[in-house]
Amino acid sequence: MEKLLDTAILAAISAGQELMINYNKTLSIDFKKDQSPVTNADRSAHALIKTALQYFDIPLLSEEGEHLSYSIRKKWEKLWIVDPLDGTKEYIKRNDEFTVNIAFIENNQPIIGVIYAPALQLLYFASKHLNKAFKHELKGGFTNLNELYYQAIELPINAHLKTNPIVLASRSHLDLGTKGYIDSINKRCGKINLVSVGSSLKFGLIAEGSALLYPRFSSTYEWDTAAGQAIVEMAGGSVINADDGSPLIYNKKDLLNPHFITRSAFARSGLI
Repeated sequence: MEKLLDTAILAAISAGQELMINYNKTLSIDFKKDQSPVTNADRSAHALIKTALQYFDIPLLSEEGEHLSYSIRKKWEKLWIVDPLDGTKEYIKRNDEFTVNIAFIENNQPIIGVIYAPALQLLYFASKHLNKAFKHELKGGFTNLNELYYQAIELPINAHLKTNPIVLASRSHLDLGTKGYIDSINKRCGKINLVSVGSSLKFGLIAEGSALLYPRFSSTYEWDTAAGQAIVEMAGGSVINADDGSPLIYNKKDLLNPHFITRSAFARSGLI
């Protein structure tokens, strides 16, 4: 398990470095069937991660890779789920709020999660084997894993004591359903601070305790949430189906997530 985490961290950092090489260059931008953008940077980061993870001979499900049919995938007890560039719109806008997401899944549950925000030099990671989540700022650059593990800060780190709770929303995908849910919290609990953040950085902020809730009632896929869920859960929080309160599961027939609510370890149940 430690080797899996080591490799996932190194792959995320390597992919992040590749993204930064292309960050200020002219991008080649295409659009998928759902009209979401994909760039040459997405593809090059995917190729790096795919190569790094091949060592384990574990199937890979990546946003930018081949999506095999469920008749094949349902036989996978273990797999990697990857988004090589989460927040492509933020990357194109060059607002720094984009991440690399790598998760290891076993029996439909996220066991390892790594989120790396290369423009911010910010790394979150977690392992069920350790039953802990961590945050590390790579401001001085990356040297070796031993130093990284030694300097990482265990999560959560911020007990949210502000009068007005912080609730997170997607910077590029705030839909009417999510807005209505946030409005209902506002009515029940008094004024809240709504903060818009791009990519899976929202999961990191929830895990560290800098925000209390992240509801999402618009479309997301498994690669958007798997790594973040592992980190939030190991930090004492939860990522639950908004309809039935169960944890999100992975490698489903339909790779779309249900609507979900992410809670920090400090969230009061009355906020849900």
